[in-house]
Amino acid sequence: MQPVIETPDALAAVLPLLAPHSRIPIDTEADSLHCYFEKLCLIQISVPGTDLLIDPLANLPLQPLFDALEGKELAIHGADYDLRLLRRVGYAGPAKVFDTMIGARLCGFAEFSLAALIAKYFNVQLAKASQKANWARRPLPEQMTDYAVKDTHYLLEIAGFIEARLQELGRWEWFQQSCERAIVASTITRERDPDSFWRITGSNDFRGRGAAILRALWHWRDAEAQAVDKPSFHILHNEQLLQAADRFEKAQEVEFGQLRGSRRARFYDAARAAMALPESEWPQIVRKPRSRQSREEEAKFKELKTKRDQVATELQLDPSLIAPKLVLENLATNFDEAAPRMMPWQRAALGLSLS
Repeated sequence: MQPVIETPDALAAVLPLLAPHSRIPIDTEADSLHCYFEKLCLIQISVPGTDLLIDPLANLPLQPLFDALEGKELAIHGADYDLRLLRRVGYAGPAKVFDTMIGARLCGFAEFSLAALIAKYFNVQLAKASQKANWARRPLPEQMTDYAVKDTHYLLEIAGFIEARLQELGRWEWFQQSCERAIVASTITRERDPDSFWRITGSNDFRGRGAAILRALWHWRDAEAQAVDKPSFHILHNEQLLQAADRFEKAQEVEFGQLRGSRRARFYDAARAAMALPESEWPQIVRKPRSRQSREEEAKFKELKTKRDQVATELQLDPSLIAPKLVLENLATNFDEAAPRMMPWQRAALGLSLS
């Protein structure tokens, strides 16, 4: 069983192993499927001959690790999530990133998950049993530590294979630009409108009092989930919230077997309070005005889309890598604002130049 590093002395003993290497494979595990307040639960690092599992839940000071990573290039599969988790616990961020998922997509691989890449290059099948496991449990069972190790054990070699292929295809600069963009994106806080949190899939079917009930039930569920530090779906699934709001509005019976005692009482209290709200306090439908494309703009969009799809076919790439639909729409309506936001390789692929 792979030992887990849980003490400052144990961490200090292994950090010198990172020093000779400029590219460090790293991965993280969290408990978002099991807790409301997501925590970084495990850090996996591999260098030639050594796989490390580091336990952030052991009150282990991580700054020595971050100091050891300073100036290194991190090899990560799907870097955004891992970098955000690491930044939350004090990591300032990497000098460079080698995102193997971005690289695989730029190589034109149809299957670009880590499991697919490991199977492709090493003919090893990753067990899926631990993907949704509770990484906050301690001690970690052997099955989970073995799974965690495999997430980084092959990354360095995979990065080498992908780098060689990108160089062969002449897309290495594309990849570098994309990874630089990924680092910047991981520093941006994604803000949501607090008045729209409750607008889950299916909420657009509700109007007036029904929308008020759904909003109230969503906030009730969120408060319950926070109180017990469990994901919201552990309280009620979205489909159940929608069903409850619909039935309450129609004055029909609403009952869920998992709701008992005081939680059940708070559920009905929230619904009753929402049903009693005056119309002036019901949620309002606010539709952001979207200017309609002129004929000229529509023609420009179709021209750009045709060009993009043609280039994507020639390069054997997912068209959205070159330019998603929204980018094409923005280019058609406000080129001077949209074009500079694209990466240079994307503009070059479409034959665009900045004025």
